[in-house]
Amino acid sequence: MITGELKNRIDGLWDIFAAGGLTNPLEVIEQITYLMFIHDLDETDNMRAKESVMLGLPYKSIFADEVEIGERTIEGNQLKWSVFHDMPAAKMYSIMQEWVFPFIKELHGNKESAYSKYMGDAIFKLPTPLVLSKVVDSLDEIYKSMKEVEGMDIRGDVYEYLLSKIASAGRNGQFRTPRHIIRMMVELMEPKADDIICDPACGTSGFLVSAAEYLKETKKEEIFYNKDRKEHYMNGMFHGFDMDRTMLRIGAMNMMTHGIDNPFIEYRDSLSDQNTDREKYSLILANPPFKGSLDYDSVTPDLLKMCKTKKTELLFLALFLKMLKVGGRCACIVPDGVLFGSSTAHKAIRKQIVEENRLEAVISMPSGVFKPYAGVSTAILIFTKTGHGGTDNVWFYDMQADGRSLDDKRTPVSDNDIPDIIERFKNRENE
Repeated sequence: MITGELKNRIDGLWDIFAAGGLTNPLEVIEQITYLMFIHDLDETDNMRAKESVMLGLPYKSIFADEVEIGERTIEGNQLKWSVFHDMPAAKMYSIMQEWVFPFIKELHGNKESAYSKYMGDAIFKLPTPLVLSKVVDSLDEIYKSMKEVEGMDIRGDVYEYLLSKIASAGRNGQFRTPRHIIRMMVELMEPKADDIICDPACGTSGFLVSAAEYLKETKKEEIFYNKDRKEHYMNGMFHGFDMDRTMLRIGAMNMMTHGIDNPFIEYRDSLSDQNTDREKYSLILANPPFKGSLDYDSVTPDLLKMCKTKKTELLFLALFLKMLKVGGRCACIVPDGVLFGSSTAHKAIRKQIVEENRLEAVISMPSGVFKPYAGVSTAILIFTKTGHGGTDNVWFYDMQADGRSLDDKRTPVSDNDIPDIIERFKNRENE
């Protein structure tokens, strides 16, 4: 969670938007996202240039040379945050509006890239030069504060805090799975360099980002020193679907700022027949929506055959089984009702997972894990698609603490079962 000075700075940034007349929280987050992205492009470009020098590889900056925007040709470096943020407000505003925004929309010439899809309709909405100037100064301060808080995924926390403003504005039940829970699930699944990973309800892409970071830390040489594997990592490994375009845009940017050039992030209703992916993925990581129910006619028939229900959490489990290859693995968060519910559909999906496939573990989480957004009791299911059973022993763990207090504040505490869960899950033969 974000506290102190950084929190005050983000609140201050929010107030600048409100004073400028932008009050819809989703629009505000979207504009902040664009600006953060423009800021990060500059930083990432510098970082890659430095890395290339160290590795002795050629690197061409995206800001190098002349850049063509529409009819005009301008010097690329004028589009850098570090260059234009010192300009007078009126000049900065016209550069942003006429050059920088068109530039980021055209950045990936390939219209199929996740980036182009979601930036194609990006609109610069800041009303006046003064508001832009204040926002840019405020973001510079926020970045300075973020640098001082080292070691944690502070960007994710900043995002989480921004997204909490959507939740508090009473938007539909979007809440971000806590970073440390995502990380635990990724460590339990130990993604491999040749996995094809999917989150069919990806939101801001937290699971995909975390899997990417894990691979970067643990399989660096295997992936980045091998042309084919690196190509797979950048272009074919990560897939995410969601039904909220703003979330997708934020998710695509989140992936790109974490160094994945071309994640496959797409607008798709995963449960409908828009989603034709079957037996395609080797790893699914997800926290699917579990409030609400759907009409039967909006759900693809092969899922209803497996489990006739309107409950999204059960339909998503059926979907995961369909989308996984044989041998593919899944770690997902489900509400407790999935474990204990007594309806025909509840029993059918449990039977599928336990008798037709291999259920490996159930980790029951305390009900405060998703506070302040929701107080539901949830569990993590880990299973492998076999198509012919194989459930012998199921490892069950009753998590009591996750390193945070279980109230709305979620302050760090010393009680934490997560290291024990990871350690013991990986050595289940000793249990």
